[in-house]
Amino acid sequence: MSTAGKHIKPTESELEILRILWERGPSTVREVHEVLEKIKDAGYTTTLKIMQIMHEKGLLQRDTSSKTHIYAAVVSQENTQRQLLDKMIDTVFNGSASQLVLQALGNHKSSPEELEKIKAYLDEIEKQQK
Repeated sequence: MSTAGKHIKPTESELEILRILWERGPSTVREVHEVLEKIKDAGYTTTLKIMQIMHEKGLLQRDTSSKTHIYAAVVSQENTQRQLLDKMIDTVFNGSASQLVLQALGNHKSSPEELEKIKAYLDEIEKQQK
């Protein structure tokens, strides 16, 4: 099932687990749970069940070659962010990426470094469109 995770919208809890796995790399349920416990009140069996469901959905792969199963994200952080952002632009901003950007910049204090990155990115887009 190489395409299983491609168009699945992860739940909020699944996204939290994906973020941990993207940052840490392949991990056991216990390792993921220890990180998760620091940010929310979650039981170990709940974490285990969510990760099993994510495996069934194709969001995670599981290495069962040792006694302790190791889970890894199947979906990339970039693709997941892109899919969620595309859906948000379509549903919340009527397909207008510029409205999303204006809303984000208007409601978030950007650092000078972030603003420089944004300017450089916009310059690059302009160059590509010419």
